[in-house]
Amino acid sequence: MQRFTIRDVENLCHIKAHTLRIWEQRFTFFQSKRKESLHRYYDNDDLQVLLQVAYLYHGGMKISHIATLDATGRLDAIEAQRSHQEPTSEQEVLSMLEAAVTFDEGRFRERLDSVIRRLGLEEAVLKVVFPYLQRVGLLWMTNRIIPAQEHFSSYLLQHRIIAETETLPSPPSSTGEAVLLFTPRDEHHELPLLYLNYLLRKYGWNVIYLGPNVDVRELPEAIVERTSTFYMHLITNLTGFLVDDLLESLCTRYPGKRIIASGSAVLAAQRSFLNVHLLRTDNEILRFVHAGPGSVHRQS
Repeated sequence: MQRFTIRDVENLCHIKAHTLRIWEQRFTFFQSKRKESLHRYYDNDDLQVLLQVAYLYHGGMKISHIATLDATGRLDAIEAQRSHQEPTSEQEVLSMLEAAVTFDEGRFRERLDSVIRRLGLEEAVLKVVFPYLQRVGLLWMTNRIIPAQEHFSSYLLQHRIIAETETLPSPPSSTGEAVLLFTPRDEHHELPLLYLNYLLRKYGWNVIYLGPNVDVRELPEAIVERTSTFYMHLITNLTGFLVDDLLESLCTRYPGKRIIASGSAVLAAQRSFLNVHLLRTDNEILRFVHAGPGSVHRQS
């Protein structure tokens, strides 16, 4: 059984710790446990209850009403809310968290399918999936509260993005200039890379997908010849090199190629390179992708 601090619960449920303490004093729907140090902690069952409560609370239900509901009543109230009003992005995140905490694959898939049907994959990932992943610390490794749930979620999300990518039409020509999409050696975060692959293909780019942990010093000549743009996504940068050194190495090895770099780790870049374009925010990434493959030549 996992243990969560009151700060963990605050971050996962988006309910202030002060509010949680007040609820614990006034109501009986949850009670924290105490360590020998007398600090509060919560287990998986507590977190599941609080995620359900947070869903209803963020949907506008008064806490005094929520506190009267038993487990069945909370689930019924959640379904009633969903049938009468469109869930907010916050509520969708909470639903996915609840399913992940209990490793309920069926419910997790159901919630993911529902938000994708309603928003489409592009908007669903931006408004729900990425906020969900940020909250459990998967993409940016801000904390590792629930690593087992991270792996559980990542597997299901990756396969859904791959399935959606396979529904896209093939690029008009497989021999045209391509974007080489990868993360460098020792960077293993594949889920954001899969999403970039989906977006690029959706907006007409011809993509050669190499995936994570790629040693660009050993690329086959056939790939290099077909590639006009190297797109590197970097999150944690465990390569042992500064970001500037990675970019300089790419520029030196492939002087005729345009280098695109995105991901939180590129924020550490200090130097400028003639053929390197940094995408420092999600909006900059989307603008680049939406502009289409012709934008590379226009910016050159």
